[in-house]
Amino acid sequence: MSGFPGGTAVSIVTAYDWPTADGQAGGSPHLHTASTEGYVVTAGAGAVETLSGNGYERRDLARGTVLWFAPGTVHRIVNISGDLELVVVMQNAGIPEAGDAVFTFPEATLADPEAYQAAAAAPAAPDLTETERGEAARARRDLAVEGYLALRERVEAEGPAAMKPLWDKAAQLVAHRTATWRQLWADGPKAQADATGAHLDALAEADATHLCDSHVGSGGDPARKWGMCGRLETWDLRP
Repeated sequence: MSGFPGGTAVSIVTAYDWPTADGQAGGSPHLHTASTEGYVVTAGAGAVETLSGNGYERRDLARGTVLWFAPGTVHRIVNISGDLELVVVMQNAGIPEAGDAVFTFPEATLADPEAYQAAAAAPAAPDLTETERGEAARARRDLAVEGYLALRERVEAEGPAAMKPLWDKAAQLVAHRTATWRQLWADGPKAQADATGAHLDALAEADATHLCDSHVGSGGDPARKWGMCGRLETWDLRP
């Protein structure tokens, strides 16, 4: 068995403290189309606003808070204390990094795949300075908040059914990526689950052969990035 447990990915997020159009500081609202995302808050105080099949909800975040979002749940981190930090555990390592997330950009941007891709990928453009990457990440966040606030207003007025157009558009935006994702899933989470089944079969026969492959894995030094919700420290933990 190789890769991080469960075929998951782990990152440390220091939430953005940039104020937004509604006066709150924080990250870019977005959803994931194929993966569940989990939070373990390690420092600071904040909140997370969500739009889902349950409508609009807001939950407090403090050290020790653990919660997670099923695919399709729009989530927005709000940094209240200015030093909100959390460990993010992502299902299906490799798939989120390969375009699983969809931002809540305004409808006109979501309807134009080229405009959407340009806005989503702006902080990763080549030849930018770190300052320019930060500015691009902030502009992307502001665009996502603009679309989010309009969507939240519709959800509060009409209920969860107002989410359907976003979910449909998200599926359209990522449909061409699924062949790549399927291979990542097969090599990671599925392979680990299948290996556990084989280990259980072996142990039922008192066969310890797989224990001879015991070893220690390490993620090495983290890479630092401008993420959706804040500054990221990430590791490549795939097999």
